[in-house]
Amino acid sequence: MVKQFQCELVSWSEVYRLSALLAQQVKDAGYKPDLVIAIARGGYIPARLLCDILDIYDLTSVRISHYTAGSNKEETARLSSPLCMELTGLKVLLVDDLTDTGDTIKVALQHIREFNPAEIRVAVLQHKKQSMLLPDFYAKKLVKWRWIIYPWAMVEDIGGFLRSMPELPATVEAARTILQADHGVKVPHRTLSRVFRIIERNG
Repeated sequence: MVKQFQCELVSWSEVYRLSALLAQQVKDAGYKPDLVIAIARGGYIPARLLCDILDIYDLTSVRISHYTAGSNKEETARLSSPLCMELTGLKVLLVDDLTDTGDTIKVALQHIREFNPAEIRVAVLQHKKQSMLLPDFYAKKLVKWRWIIYPWAMVEDIGGFLRSMPELPATVEAARTILQADHGVKVPHRTLSRVFRIIERNG
């Protein structure tokens, strides 16, 4: 049976707007990171945008495995790609796309603290009220829970929803109708057509 829950599509322009707001919060707080660490994979693009806006050159990442395609979640968050660098005495800005349960960021923080940085602060584009972890900086607070679909995960998430259906809808328009009914989201026809082609090619 297909899970029914609300989703929200986030546009590229909204991503940049939220990133600019987030960077301004960091500036206003007087925090000057030596290094930005992205939580892979959702934090890659927000972290790069923050580096650009804040004029920070040093950027690296740590990968925490938790969510997979179409909102499917592993039982626990786990470190899958650790850091390999010296952080002693550095101020770190840890960046992800959002806080959901907060588990991913907790695992990342625990790992980074082992490298003895001077300070770590957390920044996310969007913070879900239900999260058990409160980030230091967030551009938008989400009070009502919904699954957020960012432009860099459109094919992955929408494809995950389609693959979870008992059978793939016969047409793009049929899929749009089902996605709107089950998830309250209107996927652009061009995007959905691209997802269809990828699914049919990859099986």
